[in-house]
Amino acid sequence: MTIPQTKVSTATSVAIRALSYFFLRWALAPPFPALIFALFAVYLPSFVSGYLHEPKQELVDQVDVTVTDIPIEVEVPENGRRNRGTEKLVAEQLVVEETLTIEDRPLNPLKTLLSGAPNPRSLLLSATTLLINAICVGMVADRLFTERYHTGDDLSFARLGFVSEHEAKLLIREPDQSKMPVTVEVHIKDPVAPFDNPLWQSAGGIKFTTNETDYTAVVPIPLRNSKMRTYQWRTSNNHTGEFTTPPPVGHAEEATTGPFTFLSTSCIVSRLPYSPFDHPLAIPGFRYLAKVLPTLNAQFMLFLGDFIYADVPRYWGSSKSDYRQKYRQVYASPDWPSVGQNLSWIHTLDDHEIANDWSANSTGVYKAAFDPFEHYQAAANPPPARRAGGIAARKSATYYSFTQGPASFFLLDTRTFRSDNHLPDRAEQQKTMLGPEQLEDFLAWLKKPEPKGVKWKIVASSVPFTKNWPVNTQDTWGGFLTERRKVLEAMWDVSRRGVGVVVLSGDRHEFAATKFPPPVPVLVEGEGEGEVHVEGRAWPEEATVWEFSASPLSQFYSPVGTYRERDGEDVMVKYIHKGNSKFGAITIENLEGGDQSSLKYRLFVDGEEVWNTVLLSPKGDQAPARGSFWSKLIGA
Repeated sequence: MTIPQTKVSTATSVAIRALSYFFLRWALAPPFPALIFALFAVYLPSFVSGYLHEPKQELVDQVDVTVTDIPIEVEVPENGRRNRGTEKLVAEQLVVEETLTIEDRPLNPLKTLLSGAPNPRSLLLSATTLLINAICVGMVADRLFTERYHTGDDLSFARLGFVSEHEAKLLIREPDQSKMPVTVEVHIKDPVAPFDNPLWQSAGGIKFTTNETDYTAVVPIPLRNSKMRTYQWRTSNNHTGEFTTPPPVGHAEEATTGPFTFLSTSCIVSRLPYSPFDHPLAIPGFRYLAKVLPTLNAQFMLFLGDFIYADVPRYWGSSKSDYRQKYRQVYASPDWPSVGQNLSWIHTLDDHEIANDWSANSTGVYKAAFDPFEHYQAAANPPPARRAGGIAARKSATYYSFTQGPASFFLLDTRTFRSDNHLPDRAEQQKTMLGPEQLEDFLAWLKKPEPKGVKWKIVASSVPFTKNWPVNTQDTWGGFLTERRKVLEAMWDVSRRGVGVVVLSGDRHEFAATKFPPPVPVLVEGEGEGEVHVEGRAWPEEATVWEFSASPLSQFYSPVGTYRERDGEDVMVKYIHKGNSKFGAITIENLEGGDQSSLKYRLFVDGEEVWNTVLLSPKGDQAPARGSFWSKLIGA
């Protein structure tokens, strides 16, 4: 019979292994390490006690039953008289013998190794199964604590920020003041004689850095060539890379670089899935991205938040220095240079840059969390969005807009100004995702006419626009449907100018393509006989808004599907939940004649293209055909 100590060690062993596997291979859930360490604290003494006190032998009770046939004669009365005859019968004699012996217990090596229970007959097997659990706990501790000691205090790096036709932003971190000043030089790659200067030219630099910005500074690189060209850059503190300027506004491609392409994704965490052989700051998703980057000719990465996880695998602290360290660790990853030196990265803010499901706007830890975001991300971003009427937004605005090639972009801030997630979404509550000022600026951008050749408005939202994710819907636009309706109507209006609207989002660690068709007006009978009128506004079908929500770049994914189409308002086109690394490549080409443009979306999962679709921009306002249903409705 198994003693209680062995039962406890078996139960805790199974729990340690299951939780360790989930934590290391699926999701870095913050509660798990403490629970695993507590279980191991119970497991270890119960294992030792079980090994010392569990009997090596067992009592075996063997019962043997022998059956013997015995013939007998029985007198049988005859005609009511006694003893007048005999009859032969066969009787069965049962002999039961019980033998008690003491024997060695079965070795059961497989059971010992799988259960983690002590085996009193084998010190080797017991030590091996104990070692397995100790390794599990050790790997959890390694994942939890090791990266904490890679502070990145001495990190020196340079990365590309926003690149326009006339300027490129280069963000530099250099804490070593002995290397000051840091100078930057650029030259045209593959210059064409005699028109291009092949020599390296000074592009500026920084005289010093201070702890006020965590030793970061942005160097704006002026670009004098009006055509789309590829430049190489280098710094005096030994950082190099290259970038390609975008095509002129309204143009989608150049003969030398191909069509206009950019990338979109979100969510990064290091060492997931865990490998003990990886660097403590390794980011597997960067390797998948680096694998396909050379084939994409991407202009920039539109990164939609959760660049850091301040609260994963543990919330180490709420100070400015704690948040700064998280950014340094990403940029110190050995996998970063392959995706960051030659690719422009543009960033939006999301919750894990602050805390999970953040909806407390700029209160609490927001100031400490925003400090490194401002220095490492926002400083190298496009300029803040213009206020309605052309007035510049406040300097520290966290939402941005710009136009490049065939598309205009608006990067929303869905965290700084939002109402509490748990407020009821009623008109009187004035629940808002964007805040009144940002909403006004965003609607003004949607209404703004675009230059000739710009056929797409791209909206970057850190959280999904669709309400089809029922889990934690209140953290998405699904919890702000009143404001979403106002935004959707403005998006549908854009189609009248021959411009399509596409929303790019992330956050959910899944992929979904969703379309939002405009509602169909309803004919309503009037009070008079035969009188009818139209209830609701009429938009053409080509006004349909599309959303592509792709994440993570390097994080866990949901093992089960969580996306559900609720109604005809948010229509599912494609849904894929599997894959630790997902990103989208968006390619825009202007069609012959220039009246329409195509947008191709390609989804990459774990470094492989798994799905794509092509959209066409709307044709714009056209008079309904004479005699058509819609012409009768609107009186044409």
